[in-house]
Amino acid sequence: MSLLSRLFGKTSPPEDARASSPANDDPLIPVPIPALGVLLLNLEKQKGSPLSESEVIEIRDKAVCIMLPLTAKVEMDEKRGYRDIDPENVWVEWLAFKAEAQGSAL
Repeated sequence: MSLLSRLFGKTSPPEDARASSPANDDPLIPVPIPALGVLLLNLEKQKGSPLSESEVIEIRDKAVCIMLPLTAKVEMDEKRGYRDIDPENVWVEWLAFKAEAQGSAL
């Protein structure tokens, strides 16, 4: 028995609770907080010039993330009114996000 198990007991939910949970089939995904697109826009504004691809990747790699079920991420995007940048395709989506943000600001 591990030290944590002795201190806190079993952490697994009962089998019937796991089987009835609707989120079990919903994969967990990393979600940057704040939204990666907004974070990049603000950092580019502070810099005063366009971010390079390596800067965008470094910012993505250092971004604070939480793990959410995919359905919760989709709901968050709907409430926000836009879909955030996918961290796996950060550079291409950043360029599109920035162009859209600049186009809507005009």
